[in-house]
Amino acid sequence: MPTLPDFRLETHFSKWEFKAQYHLTASDAESLSLRDLLDGTSAEERASLEDLWLGYTETFGAPDLREAIAETYEAQAAENVLCFAGASEGIFAANQVVLDADSHAIVVTPNYQSHETLPLAICEATGVPLDPEDSWSLDIDRVRAAVRPNTQLVTINFPHNPTGAILPLDRYEALIELCRHYGLYLLHDEIFKGLGPTGTAFLPYVADIYERGLSLGVMSKAYGLPGLRMGWIASQDKAVLSKMERLKHYLSICNSAPSERISVIALRQRQRLLDRNNAIIDENLPKWDAFFDRFGGLFVWQRPDGSCMGFPRYTGPEGVEAFAKRLVEEAGVLLLPSTIYSSALGPTPTDRFRLGYGRRGLDAGLAAMTAHLEGLGH
Repeated sequence: MPTLPDFRLETHFSKWEFKAQYHLTASDAESLSLRDLLDGTSAEERASLEDLWLGYTETFGAPDLREAIAETYEAQAAENVLCFAGASEGIFAANQVVLDADSHAIVVTPNYQSHETLPLAICEATGVPLDPEDSWSLDIDRVRAAVRPNTQLVTINFPHNPTGAILPLDRYEALIELCRHYGLYLLHDEIFKGLGPTGTAFLPYVADIYERGLSLGVMSKAYGLPGLRMGWIASQDKAVLSKMERLKHYLSICNSAPSERISVIALRQRQRLLDRNNAIIDENLPKWDAFFDRFGGLFVWQRPDGSCMGFPRYTGPEGVEAFAKRLVEEAGVLLLPSTIYSSALGPTPTDRFRLGYGRRGLDAGLAAMTAHLEGLGH
């Protein structure tokens, strides 16, 4: 396997995430403490954590954890779930198992970088861009045109990172029918499903409605528990799950026992966590609306469909990368310029930035950003 390129987003975060005073580009919901998570749980659940045996765990994941994950789907059982040490391990495993040097993959762009660089490290890949003029939607005819005789995998991500777009249901169903016709695996990064403003209509899990669908999930984003490093793939295709399980023997081998116990406890409170996190979004999103109304000559804002991210355009003369650099260095406000989402598979926007609104404390960051812009005469 060739050397992977620098992971631009994670490198940027490595430099600034814990240094910048105002993190306004987070893609996860507000985290909570272990004490807060355990508040109101039963004595039995607390004991399951306190009396935990700290040995190796099952490679597929603890049976009750897999059951708790399966219950979040409409038509999955525990045997259809394979746990990973975070979503990134799942992305790696899926690409390694489904693809080989003679394969071809199709990836939407822009996207989280590993969805592109991992298939490209194995085989040829084609990017199909989302259309900002069509609410960041996906042209299914362009996907169809990209299919080759050796295509094995299509990768999508809705709610989308970084735009927050959700594919219309009819296009989603058309994409699944396209994959079914050609026998393609469809890896759907669904880690933001359930997270969004009140009334958000989410797509069905791909594992529930497509026999070759690979549903990628994680505790990090919608549940706001990234410190657990707990992810999974659900699929009706048990043979491909078995292959990924054997690959996992070369990776994490098994998951952290405490993380498994805490994840079970969290999933039993799933709706409480989602309601809490979506209430934060309901409170924060209008604040970004007001900010962009105030600086309408400098930004073009399109409200996202779901998740806790947006991808507005910056129209200032110096360009978005210089704007974001000066903002974090002078005002302590961290944003992600769209250059971080550049693609080797085709052009992507160069005049946008990713912002977040899933965490508390937005007011102070917006005040600092506003003061910075006013200081520049805007």
